[in-house]
Amino acid sequence: GLCSLAALAVVIERALALRRRSVIDPRVAELVAHYDGENSAEAALMVCRRGRGPFAELIGGILEARELDHFQVMETMNSIGRRQLASLERGLTLLEIIAGVTPLLGLLGTVLGIVTVFGAMSVSGIGNAQVLSAGISKALITTVAGLTVAIPALACHGLLAKRVDDLAGEMQELATAFIMRLHALNQVR
Repeated sequence: GLCSLAALAVVIERALALRRRSVIDPRVAELVAHYDGENSAEAALMVCRRGRGPFAELIGGILEARELDHFQVMETMNSIGRRQLASLERGLTLLEIIAGVTPLLGLLGTVLGIVTVFGAMSVSGIGNAQVLSAGISKALITTVAGLTVAIPALACHGLLAKRVDDLAGEMQELATAFIMRLHALNQVR
């Protein structure tokens, strides 16, 4: 019960949070595509500050570091990128733990159920098949319950982790191109 609710909450929250528009603000992406140098730097910073999501944070940090040398700007991108990646991955560890633990909890329930069956056998003997089958059935239900939670949790974890990787890759690609543009514009000055 509790594991399935936690897994469902993480999946819904991450599915909403990992929409492209939530991660890569379209206004910031437009700014990156049309940035024309120092004349638009302050306006670009304002767009990033008003923007939402990890990409706005990343580009805002790059703009604030634009006066530094190329290596330092790249280091700024990597540092901010790592923090933003952690925010994108929030909750995925819990989902992975739930996917790993729930089958074990189900197995534990099965083992405890079988122990109970053997206890009942010691009292009533082996001859009562109905007692045995009812006890074994109850024991196996816990395994089914564990797998019913674990399989979707594992699948959703894989899908959401892939989504994070795709978005992080796109953000890095756009930010690197932006840094190259900044570098080229600084060479012209």
